[in-house]
Amino acid sequence: MPQGRIVGVVSRREGRAVDRLGCVIAILIGIAMIVGPFAIYRANRIAAGDARLIFSALPPLGAIGLVIVCGAIAFVSAIVRKPEMRLAASALGLIAVFITMGLAADFLTPPGNSFARVSPGWGFWVLVLAFALLVADALARLRFGPWQRIAALVVAALTLGLLLGSGAWSNVALLKEYAARADSFWREARQHLVLALGSVSAATLVGIPLGALCHRVSAIKGAVLQVLNVVQTIPSIALFGMLMAPLGFLAATVPLAAALGIRGIGAAPAFVALFLYSLLPVVANTVVGLEQVPAKVIDAARGMGLSSSQRLRQVEFPLAFPTILTGIRIVLVQNLGLATVAALIGGGGLGTFVFQGAGQTALDLVLLGAIPTVLLAFTAAVILDAIVDLTKRVPS
Repeated sequence: MPQGRIVGVVSRREGRAVDRLGCVIAILIGIAMIVGPFAIYRANRIAAGDARLIFSALPPLGAIGLVIVCGAIAFVSAIVRKPEMRLAASALGLIAVFITMGLAADFLTPPGNSFARVSPGWGFWVLVLAFALLVADALARLRFGPWQRIAALVVAALTLGLLLGSGAWSNVALLKEYAARADSFWREARQHLVLALGSVSAATLVGIPLGALCHRVSAIKGAVLQVLNVVQTIPSIALFGMLMAPLGFLAATVPLAAALGIRGIGAAPAFVALFLYSLLPVVANTVVGLEQVPAKVIDAARGMGLSSSQRLRQVEFPLAFPTILTGIRIVLVQNLGLATVAALIGGGGLGTFVFQGAGQTALDLVLLGAIPTVLLAFTAAVILDAIVDLTKRVPS
């Protein structure tokens, strides 16, 4: 057989071949539809739940429509390779499952019953996971640039906000928990951001100069990084506890510290712990970024008559900035998650709802704190990844 015909046959076979990741996604969709409970009905917020599959959780037309949509998306994920079609199908799937979850809550909640709770079942979450994987796969194939990724994030946020603001989820237990705690939710969300962003900002202000010093004075680099490594190995709860005694003593003996709000419990030990956890990635990435600056560039700057400090500010830092920013991204995502633990010592934040819900065996209250934390971390990662890419594209 001629070589050209062989290539043509292979190409046609590859065109018909199933997508491996798509097959996994299709299997997840099938499991979620067939055996996964789509919704959980509870007589009240802490009662045992009654799992409902799709056809018992939704009115007949809604169930049939959801099954048809999910089946079509499973076919697309397994067979179709065009990323545009995969992205459109996954976006349609996410919209469909969120809308039908609200429909299930309206369908299952008895009229006039304010105590009943309807929560998403694990079948719903598996469908969300499957469609999110399909979105991620499509975006990877499309190779979106930084501005396109930010635009996609904005569109997703607006779509989610429109869904929640429309009242479609008003009978879902998660939104009922939010409605009962709207004021405290936003207060704790602001505290969460203050702890995470404030500690990252402080670590950046301290860590970048410290990293530059370690780069310049190699004798101290090993000791500094080793100490910061030791801090990273201490569990967060233990570090919070270790800071309570010295901060409490400081508040008791220094009136100014007490006036500034420093206490043995509360936001102060949480902030200090998050700051200490943040130092290693910032310092280490600053050292690595500065060490990666080509020696020829430094020699050229020296030949132009630039002093050591001028070379650092005008040449080395701009070239090392993408690496330094990568460390800040790691720290921010890390601290948005770790700030949840601050609630255990009275530091506030979204972890307040997580631990309250765990104590009351109210899963929806746990999710009220956990889901926004995950969304904040994901948003921070996407935005900072895009900024890192943009800084790498700036010509030196």
